[in-house]
Amino acid sequence: MSTADRSTRPTLALVGATGAVGTVMRQILSTREDVWGEIRLVASARSAGKLLEVRGELVAVQALAPEVFDGVDVAMFDVPDEVSAQWAPIAAARGVVVVDNSGTFRMDPDVPLVVPEVNPAAASRRPKGIIANPNCTTLTMMDALGALHRRWTLTELVVASYQAASGAGQAGIDRLYDELAVVGGDRTLGQQAGDVRAAIADKLGMQPGDSPFPAPLALNVVPWAGSPREGGWSSEELKVRNESRKILEIPDLKVSATCVRVPVVTTHSLAVHAVFAEDITVAEARQALVEAPSLVVIDDPESGEILTPADVVGSDPTFVGRLRQALDFPNTLDLFLCGDNLRKGAALNTAQIAELVARELTG
Repeated sequence: MSTADRSTRPTLALVGATGAVGTVMRQILSTREDVWGEIRLVASARSAGKLLEVRGELVAVQALAPEVFDGVDVAMFDVPDEVSAQWAPIAAARGVVVVDNSGTFRMDPDVPLVVPEVNPAAASRRPKGIIANPNCTTLTMMDALGALHRRWTLTELVVASYQAASGAGQAGIDRLYDELAVVGGDRTLGQQAGDVRAAIADKLGMQPGDSPFPAPLALNVVPWAGSPREGGWSSEELKVRNESRKILEIPDLKVSATCVRVPVVTTHSLAVHAVFAEDITVAEARQALVEAPSLVVIDDPESGEILTPADVVGSDPTFVGRLRQALDFPNTLDLFLCGDNLRKGAALNTAQIAELVARELTG
């Protein structure tokens, strides 16, 4: 597309263009329908001047500063919470619609929390000029739950997450690979209590700050993700509860979540027990999920068709499998979901929200 063809389209700023999710965002912007005029890549001052590819072109990174938002219509933020807290209001004050991927504004009552397949109209109600992108764990199940809720009215959720190392950022990915390198050649490990921890601590350290995880992740699962909250809950578990209520507009939705970190590089999985106000059958639920535009159903265990995160990483849809009706609980559905936490769980949903705004701005 020529520069002239883009001259009447909205200008987009990608803030955090050099990070793990920012990299995926640039890939997504290069492959989706092009609705943007100029795309500005923005990062910290240490990355200023670096050339990065987007839409097949090399674009120089600009340092984050107030003037970088002049002439920008929409900004996608993928930066730490404290950076969003400072800079999103600055951008909004300059007339920019901010789509923020941090946790800073998600529960602000004046900031919509949007999943385009579920509540797209909410994106147009943004008194602060900011739209929040949900947590990647919540996003993994929202498309499916939204489709089911519209027909059968969701009332309760019990969720167990199996979260990939990349949910802790590049540091999580690096740590998992480092741990796998330590344990990979030793076939004696994992057969005695503490031997995996000892081997990893000897090579990599297990003191606070050595790892983003509180226990070894290789040859292990860690029943903790996030930071401590009152009552023994983690921040990730409360996000699942609070964000589900806000997105689905069910303020009294009953939710209990247990978030677990697993030795998977990328793609979160969730086991969901959902309770509905109306009678629901597996056949009806499967049909509703098949008809949903951003869902793929993979569910035939008898023929060996079993959904796993390793099989769907790098894909945009949410994948659904293991559909069952709970034997001892009426009006329920049990299901297993997988979604790439760097794509739909972060970059793609942010891009989709931004595209909603772009269409609104262009009429």
